[in-house]
Amino acid sequence: MNSIELKQPELKQPFTLPCGVVVPNRLCKAAMTEGVANSKLQATQRHATLYKRWAEGGAGILITGNVLIDRNILERPGNVSIDPAPEHGEPDGMDALRTWAKAGTSNGNHLWMQISHAGRQSPRYVTNQPVGPSAVQLELLGNYAPPRALREDEILDLIQRFARVARIAKEAGFTGVQVHGAHGYLLSSFLSPVTNQRTDQWGGSLENRARFLLEAVRAVRKAVGPAFPVAVKLNSDDFRKGGFSNEECLQVVKWLNDEKIDLLEISGGTYEQPRLLGHTGAADSVKDEQPTQRESTKKREAYFLNYARAIREVATMPLMVTGGFRSREAMEEALSDGVCDVIGLGRPLCTHPDTPKQLMNGKIDRAASFENMLKLADKGIFSPASPVLPLKLINVLGAQAWYYQQIFRLADGLEAKPSMSLIGAFFKYLFNEWTTAFKVKRSSR
Repeated sequence: MNSIELKQPELKQPFTLPCGVVVPNRLCKAAMTEGVANSKLQATQRHATLYKRWAEGGAGILITGNVLIDRNILERPGNVSIDPAPEHGEPDGMDALRTWAKAGTSNGNHLWMQISHAGRQSPRYVTNQPVGPSAVQLELLGNYAPPRALREDEILDLIQRFARVARIAKEAGFTGVQVHGAHGYLLSSFLSPVTNQRTDQWGGSLENRARFLLEAVRAVRKAVGPAFPVAVKLNSDDFRKGGFSNEECLQVVKWLNDEKIDLLEISGGTYEQPRLLGHTGAADSVKDEQPTQRESTKKREAYFLNYARAIREVATMPLMVTGGFRSREAMEEALSDGVCDVIGLGRPLCTHPDTPKQLMNGKIDRAASFENMLKLADKGIFSPASPVLPLKLINVLGAQAWYYQQIFRLADGLEAKPSMSLIGAFFKYLFNEWTTAFKVKRSSR
């Protein structure tokens, strides 16, 4: 009797990227801001400890949190920032980057550096003068100063900074890079007509608004060569009135088809409309029309899967979808249906770093999900759906803070603490942010 060869589960199947590099499986630890850099904004042993645990957790790809190309404008004070020399030479902290890369690839997996610029989404306690395509302020509890519009020479310099940081990542031992063009950060804000009100070649038409992103991707590819993975993270939609739309996203994807990228991660939303976290922001700015959610998508839980279906119709590069996946069945179905090639997981790995391994081996059917308990109230004025924006934001930021505290524990070699309260985590987060910001500012004097 001939033996029957059983097909390997979708999640465990290796995947060959367009550049020829093979990824061991279809699960990716999506980018999550770590906040564990030192006061000089360099990587630390906490990065190595954290990413070794995630590497041992089994995901085929780990993507770092924001690594910033401008130390003066951070997403948060615990970011790693790399200010490279204009031509050659290693930046300060290169040995720490090598240690991070070695730990994060210790299980035969990939570790990709997410390269980013915070733009106008840099809080006041980090910088009093953020930058953006135009001087359009982020109005969120007064925590963000008005940005100034970038000059063209500064835009050209930042494009080369993206490239130089990508080259440094490769030299340090990271096995790929991701250009962050989503969530309202600098490249994303250039794409949006709301935040980009320029009248030069970097604003106006979609072609002009997309120029910064496309030029940065081209420069990165030139810096790392054809055989090194280059990914892009892109909003499927900004979910706000007059913002970067799904129709515009589809056109940008068509342009990215020509740039030889290896993986396109689909996400959505900004700080003002945090759909990446499963929430909506201020009611007066949310987009009225929302696509009808298919019943199958509801079962899959994934926020952006319907958008990925439309993007798949025009994209020639592999796709990754992040946001909301929790059940193994939903992940396998999304892969087998061909909607995406890689599944991104974030929050479940903050408390259970071995989630990918457990899912692939069939030890668990669902990833851990604490979102339903992380709120002030189930309904009413104190709930995440509160009509009072500050109360809504406390729910959203409190949940974020809870996950940040879990990341800190993992980075310190401790186990996660699911019993931690939302309010307790929120105030610990505020204390850590302010004290870290003070140390960073004192160190830079």
